[in-house]
Amino acid sequence: MIVRPPPNPNWNILAALKKMAENLNGCRVLCKSTLNHLQYLCRQERVECPQLGVTRKNLNDFEVEYLCDYKKKGEQEYYLVKWKQFPDSENTWEPRKNLRCLKILKQFHKDLDQELKRLKLRRNVKKLDHGLSHFLVQKAKQRKLLQQWEAHLNATREHKGRILVSNEVDLDGPPKDFTYINNYKVGDGIILTEVAIGCECKDCLHDPLSGCCPGASLNKFAYNDKGQVKIKAGLPIYECNSRCNCGPECPNRVVQKGIQYDMCIFKTENGRGWGVRTMEKIKKNSFVMEYVGEIITSEEAERRGHIYDKQGATYLFDLDYIEDVYTVDAAHYGNISHFVNHSCNPNLQVYNVFINNLDERLPRIAFFATRTIKAGEELTFDYKMQNPVIFLGDWNINIDSFSSSDFLTLLSSSNSLRWWWSRSIPQKTRKRTEETVGVSTDFGATMNSND
Repeated sequence: MIVRPPPNPNWNILAALKKMAENLNGCRVLCKSTLNHLQYLCRQERVECPQLGVTRKNLNDFEVEYLCDYKKKGEQEYYLVKWKQFPDSENTWEPRKNLRCLKILKQFHKDLDQELKRLKLRRNVKKLDHGLSHFLVQKAKQRKLLQQWEAHLNATREHKGRILVSNEVDLDGPPKDFTYINNYKVGDGIILTEVAIGCECKDCLHDPLSGCCPGASLNKFAYNDKGQVKIKAGLPIYECNSRCNCGPECPNRVVQKGIQYDMCIFKTENGRGWGVRTMEKIKKNSFVMEYVGEIITSEEAERRGHIYDKQGATYLFDLDYIEDVYTVDAAHYGNISHFVNHSCNPNLQVYNVFINNLDERLPRIAFFATRTIKAGEELTFDYKMQNPVIFLGDWNINIDSFSSSDFLTLLSSSNSLRWWWSRSIPQKTRKRTEETVGVSTDFGATMNSND
């Protein structure tokens, strides 16, 4: 805020406003303008309005949107100010003593120092050249767009964890054509069948009836009393559902509660685009986030995959826990997992989760921490990572002897066995099964690999 001489008032508008106020005395109507805009109109027309917080004391206070330029004359510093709600033609040079926008001043000098350092110029400048001042204006506009996007993300999210946005690397703004969603967006021709029954447990952790929901599917209870996963990766997680007798605080309701940690979408410095870092410490085996997007058929995924390959990026994630029928496409619809990068030494592990839909072809994809993750650390997962599991009849056998980054799942099928690739990785690293494996339904058939 700053005290500055007001623009010349339009006395005709002022008289009209006063007359309108007299005629509408005691009348109330819905106003579609924001408080800031109404305050701006009052100050522009020199109208005091205590109901809007505009008084004689602050009538000449105008809000700084951002700073455009800087110069120093003797010991006095001056800043070219862009006023909020005013066009660029109304920008004015103001002495430092008039400015009370400490946060904006601090950010302006931080951006200036970083750019001077990048250009290898001395920092004690008395006047900025056109290129430098233009960069600072673009940086201020970018920051405004990112702040608006951050506010939109937090207004859209349904989970506890807040979302921050930061780009201190370049002038890129929010990604285009991306919509934040909290749950799967079901594509054309796909139907999610709601679960018909639930558990009758009073204490799902300590006194589960018939093994609770996991037991009904002949699987193990996935969590300890702290909500940390205790089963090996590759084994499915069956949580309690909307039909269950237990309440929302049931220890078998973890993934469905959503993201619990504050996270930051940030621009990486090494050319990997956007990334995600946690703002809080995350303990080992804790749930971090889901991979959310649009559910499409594998045929549609193949079609889109060719398009994405030409664009140089794709966000296709195969739902191939049992068979490769559906894919999650997070290119245009997704949550914060859309921005998580790959690493060969990741801190997140993929698990298949079933809650209100028990169709094994449509699991929910959850990321859990493989180790304790420090606040400020980037979150990553290996696009090819998942522990191999053999499903043989009613037995689940974990296999650690496969050396390939991709792994195979052996499925029982009547009197024969089939080999399937079960990778759960984005299409940018996946290939069709027929290209890499000789598939046969005969138990004695050999398997060929190009690895």
